[in-house]
Amino acid sequence: MSKLAVVALGGNALQRDYQKGTIEEQETNAFNTLENLVFLIKEGYELIITHGNGPQVGDILLKNDAGEAAYAIPQMPLDICVAGTQGEIGYMIERILHNVLNKHGIRKNIITLVSQIVVNHRGESFRNPTKRIGRMYSPEMAQELSRTKGWIFKEEQKSRGGLRRVV
Repeated sequence: MSKLAVVALGGNALQRDYQKGTIEEQETNAFNTLENLVFLIKEGYELIITHGNGPQVGDILLKNDAGEAAYAIPQMPLDICVAGTQGEIGYMIERILHNVLNKHGIRKNIITLVSQIVVNHRGESFRNPTKRIGRMYSPEMAQELSRTKGWIFKEEQKSRGGLRRVV
C-alpha cells in the first residue's frame, strides 16, 4: 500500500509579498517549492497538493475593476474568480511538477482538479471576513477603496503597516 502526503501551498508560496506577481516569478517560486517535494516521491509517497490563491485572486479582482472601467466588461463574482485562479495555479503546478519529475527521471501521472465547497451564508465569516486577498495597501488607500468600493480591510499579519482586503 502506498503512502500519501497532503501538501498545502499558500498563495504566497507562489507569489511573495515583495514580488509583482509575474508569471516568471510565480513559475520560479513553484519550481523551487516543487523541487523540495521530490524526496517525498522518492520515499514512495503519493502527493496531493493543495494551494491557496489570495494574492492571485486579488489581482484578478483588480483586473475585473480595470476591465469594467476601461472597456465596460462586466465583472465576474468572487467564486468565479477563485475557480479561475484554481485552474490557472493548478495548471502551473501540474506543468512545473511534470518538468521537475522529468529532471529527476521520475514518470508519474499528474492531474489538476478544480473544486468547490458549500458554505453557510449565515456563517461568522460573512459577518467578520478574515481571508486576506490581493495586495497590501497604505491606510490612506485602503480607506479610499473602502469608501468608494465598499471593500473591507484588515492589517496584514506578516508585515506591519499594510492593509489587505478581506473576503
